[in-house]
Amino acid sequence: MVILTSVLTTGALTLTACGSRNSDNKGGDSGTTLTIGVDAPLSGENSTTGLGIQNGVQIAIDDANKKNTVPGVKFKIKSLDDKAQPANGQQNATALVGDSSVVGTVGPLNSGVAQSMQQVFASANMVEISPSNTNPALTQGKDWQTSKTRPYKTYFRTATTDALQGGFAADYAYNGLKKQKAFVVDDKQTYGAGLAKIFNDSFKKLGGKIAGSDHVNTGDKDFGSLVTKIKNSGADIVYYGGQYDESELITKQLKDAGVKIPLMGGDGMYATTYIQTAGKDAEGDLATAVGVPVDTLPAAKAFVQTYKAKGYKGDYGAYGAYAYDAANAIINAVKAAVDANGGKLPTGDTLRAKVVDGVQKSDFEGISGHVSFDQYGDTTNKQLTVYQVVSGAWKAVKTGTYNPAG
Repeated sequence: MVILTSVLTTGALTLTACGSRNSDNKGGDSGTTLTIGVDAPLSGENSTTGLGIQNGVQIAIDDANKKNTVPGVKFKIKSLDDKAQPANGQQNATALVGDSSVVGTVGPLNSGVAQSMQQVFASANMVEISPSNTNPALTQGKDWQTSKTRPYKTYFRTATTDALQGGFAADYAYNGLKKQKAFVVDDKQTYGAGLAKIFNDSFKKLGGKIAGSDHVNTGDKDFGSLVTKIKNSGADIVYYGGQYDESELITKQLKDAGVKIPLMGGDGMYATTYIQTAGKDAEGDLATAVGVPVDTLPAAKAFVQTYKAKGYKGDYGAYGAYAYDAANAIINAVKAAVDANGGKLPTGDTLRAKVVDGVQKSDFEGISGHVSFDQYGDTTNKQLTVYQVVSGAWKAVKTGTYNPAG
């Protein structure tokens, strides 16, 4: 499928320039329209955060068009729903690279979905920037713990990795909350299992004890047997690697069974939906997330106001700002390609290649912080935040960076 995609895409780009035009490929009067793709779960599981990604990109596009960031070029969005499923993500990637007007894609939300998409984008030499993927292997290779190697030069992310997030969470649980015994659970998915393992290893390294571990399936609703295991383990905290869809039910069933210990998770759990579903049982639970609270960033003030004014659905707090910055990295790369080409827009596969190079050279102040990428395509912004449910809302309780080496 990947080989066929590459052949078809190359043919499509040979036959038509990248973008729709009324005349030639110059700026100014040409009326060029370029597309930024979005892949995220827009319905079903994880859709609260997926919609936040889509809307973050839409606001970036609206801002660029209003400001005429790239003279003579207008941008539009093409959003595809992956339903948090890798097979859907691969199909969406194929559709996006097959659309000659698409110059880059923001997404996906889930690391497991990203694994199915990376090769498709790489074959078409088209940039992909995730605002939320955190599995280290996506940028540093499967042997990232011992020998880092970048698998795809077209893949980037504005979210920092689980190598930092998992350790940051373990440090707060052990040193901040003074927890001694953790029960670790994951959803068997790329993101969840990877994050849980890093927390597990980091917690033990700090001196904590793993009281037990277990796995659940995405979509599960009844966690009775898991609750019994946790209750009998003597754990004083539960760590969950996965998304809010399951964790919001786990914490509710734990509390209903009289297990009054906090549940902690990663950024996949950091959503308003978690609190809405778990209700009072979410009180005291914790989640780590990339960056610092968007509502506290002066640069993000206009973004937040616009998001609310437009009545957009979804949660902007998790990844909306990172999606906005990812879209702007693509837009700025298009501008750089035009400037370097004497004010003319490069055509076809040349433009896509130039955008990949431009994103790699990104160096600007975004609304989530400074936007630039290292040699692996990882963000240089390593800030993380621990949030806790306090009086029915997520409250930031610690923001900082984490050094795995101590």
